[in-house]
Amino acid sequence: MAGKTFATARIAELEGPGGWSPIRRNLGVMAFGVNAWTAHEPGATVIPEHDERPSGHEELYLVIAGHADFTVATQQVDAPAGTLVFVRDPAAMRGAVAREGGTSVLAIGGMPGQAYRPRSWETNADVIALLNSGRHEDAKRLLTEALDRYEDRASILYNLACTEAQLGNVDAALEHLRASLIERPEFAAHASEDSDLEPIRDDPRFARITAPG
Repeated sequence: MAGKTFATARIAELEGPGGWSPIRRNLGVMAFGVNAWTAHEPGATVIPEHDERPSGHEELYLVIAGHADFTVATQQVDAPAGTLVFVRDPAAMRGAVAREGGTSVLAIGGMPGQAYRPRSWETNADVIALLNSGRHEDAKRLLTEALDRYEDRASILYNLACTEAQLGNVDAALEHLRASLIERPEFAAHASEDSDLEPIRDDPRFARITAPG
């Protein structure tokens, strides 16, 4: 339920096929990042392994149901329901698996001293599923709508290049790839092996765009 003053929702109602409940996006939270993940089988990933170097965010995790095993910078943390895990260092790798089915973890993040801005991964999470199922027009629509929504646009541009390549729009795909690599040159190595970019890999411009330096 949403209104001008407040909004409510249930995590289970927001949950998608991958266990992600996009709380921030659905409730329109703009002051901080907040999401939840749920694993329904013991041993399943509940928080994918990652760091926050690109965002610079601190992250606070709260196990709200079940029992999780966290790994933070190689340290193991036993985390039954009610456990708080605060990762101050953005460079620290972190992740968690469920010790029991129905484990849910709430994650809250932001950069100290700066106004929060949403990150592009929340759109890319939906786009990857569309690309994997061959729904390229739907993926293109989501990515195009998201171009001006985020400050970290490199992955949006990269996935748009993949989408345009699959749709046969060679010039557009190469231009989006070029723009993506200007922001994140490290994507070039992945581009050289990405099957989604196979339709444009023989174009001479591809080699120039992905060349080191």
